Amino acid sequence: MGFQEWVREFEDNAERRRVEPDPQWGAGRPLDRALIRSLQRFQAGEDGDGANLIGKSERAGDADYLAAVRMFVAEEQNHARLLKLLLINAGASTIDGHWSDRVFVALRRALGLRLELMTLMVAEVVALRYYRAVRDGTADPLLTDVGGRILADEESHVPFHTQRLRAGFASVGGLARAAVAVGWWVLLLGAACVVGYGHGSALRVLGVGRLRFIGETVALFRPVVRDVLVAPDQDDLRVEQRSGYGHR
Repeated sequence: MGFQEWVREFEDNAERRRVEPDPQWGAGRPLDRALIRSLQRFQAGEDGDGANLIGKSERAGDADYLAAVRMFVAEEQNHARLLKLLLINAGASTIDGHWSDRVFVALRRALGLRLELMTLMVAEVVALRYYRAVRDGTADPLLTDVGGRILADEESHVPFHTQRLRAGFASVGGLARAAVAVGWWVLLLGAACVVGYGHGSALRVLGVGRLRFIGETVALFRPVVRDVLVAPDQDDLRVEQRSGYGHR
């Protein structure tokens, strides 16, 4: 499979956003301060031009993949826009960034495309659980709407990156895959703990305890590791599989 399918899906998503109305920004309710601080940090993490990822994708030499990456970046920028407007509606401002996001970005930029995508995938999986909590955690219709829109996009981003990473590891031997899996798990657990504890007060407002958040993030990551680092002779059996991480 090439990436033409993803180009079409991202194009469909862009057209849907173009024709559907924005959330009803006046319908929100006052937000808890802890939740505002949490949303500010996620908004800062979503806000970026994606130039580094686009540059590495361009050097990879696949025009369809590059086009899909550009549209993926556009979706992330739309998430930043939605969160910014959500914060403004709550009477809050955005922030320039947070140390955890700066560390994550620096790590991604220091690596090649394959390892950058692995780092990015950790952020995407953490975001899956976080935005599900935002969508489901309150009776605020605006928060539910914004969280649901972002979550729907994130559910596609994980299998998109999985397909590229699976191809990247196709020729890597079993022992190397095992070592990569260990390192990837360490990174995921570290990120889940940083969010689980650093955003713990906000997660409580959304009805999710720290340990529950970490445990459910781990459960979301398990099929990702399996599908990326699967043995080569099983790879063809998984090409059409869309399960385990919520692809629509």
